[in-house]
Amino acid sequence: MLGSTEFPVLSKEGDITIGGVFSIHSQISKPLLSFTNDSESLICSRINFREFRFAQTMIFAIQEINNSSSLLPNISIGYKVYDSCGSTLPSMRAVMGLMNGQERTLDKTCSGQSSVHAIIGASESSSTIAMLQISGVFKIPVISHFATCACLSNRKEYPSFFRTIPSDYYQSRAIAKLVKHFGWTWVGVVRSDNDYGNNGMETFIAAASHEGVCVEYSEAISRTDPSWRVERAVRAIHDGTARVLVAFLAQGEMDILLEEALRQNLTGLQWVGSESWITAGHLAIERYSGILTGSLGFAIRKTLITGLQDDLLREFWEAIIGCSFKSKFYVQKQCSGSERLEDNSNPFTDVSQLRISNNVYKAVYAVAHAMHNMLRCGPNVAVSQSCKWTDNLQMEQVVKQLQDVNFTLPSGERVNFDVNGDPTAIYELVNWQRNQAGDIKFVAVGSYEASIPNGEQLIMNEQSTTWASESPKMPHSVCSESCLPGFRQAVIQDKPICCFSCIACAAGEISNSSKCSRCPLEFWSNEDHSQCVPKVIEFLSFVETMGALLTAFSLLGASSTLLVLCVFFRFHHTPLVKASNSELSFLLLFSLTLCFLCPLTFIGRPTEWSCMLRHTAFGITFALCISCILAKTLAVVIAFKAKSPANTLMQCSAPLQKITVLSCTLLQVLVCVLWLLLAPPFPFKNTAHATERIILQCNLGSPIGFWAMLGYVGLLAMLCFILAFLARKVPDNFNEAKFITFSMLIFCAVWLTFIPAYVSSPGKFTVAVEIFAMLGSSFGLLCCIFAPKCYILLLKPERNTKKHMMGRNQMYLHI
Repeated sequence: MLGSTEFPVLSKEGDITIGGVFSIHSQISKPLLSFTNDSESLICSRINFREFRFAQTMIFAIQEINNSSSLLPNISIGYKVYDSCGSTLPSMRAVMGLMNGQERTLDKTCSGQSSVHAIIGASESSSTIAMLQISGVFKIPVISHFATCACLSNRKEYPSFFRTIPSDYYQSRAIAKLVKHFGWTWVGVVRSDNDYGNNGMETFIAAASHEGVCVEYSEAISRTDPSWRVERAVRAIHDGTARVLVAFLAQGEMDILLEEALRQNLTGLQWVGSESWITAGHLAIERYSGILTGSLGFAIRKTLITGLQDDLLREFWEAIIGCSFKSKFYVQKQCSGSERLEDNSNPFTDVSQLRISNNVYKAVYAVAHAMHNMLRCGPNVAVSQSCKWTDNLQMEQVVKQLQDVNFTLPSGERVNFDVNGDPTAIYELVNWQRNQAGDIKFVAVGSYEASIPNGEQLIMNEQSTTWASESPKMPHSVCSESCLPGFRQAVIQDKPICCFSCIACAAGEISNSSKCSRCPLEFWSNEDHSQCVPKVIEFLSFVETMGALLTAFSLLGASSTLLVLCVFFRFHHTPLVKASNSELSFLLLFSLTLCFLCPLTFIGRPTEWSCMLRHTAFGITFALCISCILAKTLAVVIAFKAKSPANTLMQCSAPLQKITVLSCTLLQVLVCVLWLLLAPPFPFKNTAHATERIILQCNLGSPIGFWAMLGYVGLLAMLCFILAFLARKVPDNFNEAKFITFSMLIFCAVWLTFIPAYVSSPGKFTVAVEIFAMLGSSFGLLCCIFAPKCYILLLKPERNTKKHMMGRNQMYLHI
């Protein structure tokens, strides 16, 4: 069936005329150009039943309005429908014809006013843009039902353009979210090489990049391309590694692509389509089922237009039924006239998928409501006077009224336009599935809305879950497989971000397959770096080997000291014990017992009280111990250096020893009290020294307080050592000053060694070094001072006599 683009294919007179531009034919024959004669008319072929249904829907809507008593009463609407043949040149001729009536006039001049008040169409973005270049000058409103290019939302360039289909800006973003939803991060794209495909794909690639989806290849084809270009594009798709193909194609390009795909046996791909072809019934046939079954894409929501199916044209009877009223040898059957159109399934009579047709329906009603408001039609006025008709309708007023329309269709759908002339973006996610009979059906598996309060949102229903789990074609389309736990993605040079290598995470980091992230301060990574686990808390405990050994040595020292105390108490009346100053000896043994028990406060989990107790107890007990030794040493020195009588010296020595012990100890107590009041020690989680564990230790609070306390003990020890060294040559059979010298030598050596070891030891070993120093110095004092005496008391009792203990200086016996 051939058609001309020069004259309207369908027309009817009316008070208001609405123009229509549809791609009723899909092929165009270009005439030979001549510079001597008028150019020939463009001839179109290959009828497009879907587009013809759009034109018929427009006529049906106009008839409904003409029969309505509430919308434009006493005003009739006419129409002029032109065939654009899906090309820009016929579209430009069509709009010229709509504006001026018949394009070719006898006097070859244009009339002064447009013959139409609004134009419905065209179906292609490029054709619509070409029409707007002409109609926009005269501000004739153009309402497209199928032109989705986001560029048409530019109000500055197209102030008189409206559409009843959402902009591709939203569809492209919806497709990007869809492929991300299914984890398809590696896709190929093919587009129409026109405004529709180029602008839509540009938005998709930008949105896909934001979603972390990469494009392996991008091919562009046009219905006018030579066959080798289409062949090259399909070969690139076939050779690609992406298993998902996003096809942003108009129907014309989709047809030629599918034919070439069949020739090259292009199968095994998941197709994601745009609204232009995803619900095209002429593609859902067995011929293409091996390629397109399982396709996904966004479509306009379908609706039902009551009465449309009964309003079809009889002139298409033969083409639809496949019969002829006239007898021809190549016709398989003759029409009897009793066939039923509704019994046949074809793109013209199929009104089960009224999506774009409904957009045409809405566009016609939008024009009618705009004219109704502009003519001030009222429902309460008599029918003959209901609209104030004027012959001089201004196009600017029509555009203004269209911008403000807001009405509800009988189906309940709301119709209005935003500031850019666009409707609310609502899509239905369609999946091509086979029914039990084996036919391909368009099944809604989700939706996408851009007008919800929380922004754009992709909503999947239960059928999408069922399809995804049961579909044998469900692909796995990635450039690189996700990294295993414990590895992160590393970009490969000159490759998209979706192509990466996997590198192991560092210690203390976990991965979520894309990057490594450090665990919180008190957590550490497990062995496979898949999750953060609490760090091991380290402190010197009683149950571990080192803690148990130190505890045993501490108790052994305390027990030994108590045993010595019992021995001294048993032999307290003997000359040796008396010569050793029994009171100071018992006090010294008591303090040594505390010194041995003091390390127990350093073992175990540090708490606020244990931190304050351990250091202060250590300082005071050791100060008391050294004070007792200092008093004994001081007494020995005074006894052997003094020239006073023995009785006088005895009277002065005892009070001096008590004062020495008390004053030296109280001074340490004062230091510790000030330390606790100003900056006491407290429990502290040390995460800086060891990254993989938490060292639970006591913070000194004030290092000055600690070193002042420790330095004071050292000062007393040095003083004892000096005094004992001066009295080391006392002429008696039991020279206690000599043993005190040895004990202080050991004491000072232990604590001088302690300082560098304490500073450099990590974690719990810091506490262990401190305990070693306490135990070592305590055992040194116990062994050097009391072991010789216990030896005489227990093993050499014959030497424990007054005569034996007397030396040249008799006063020593009474010290």
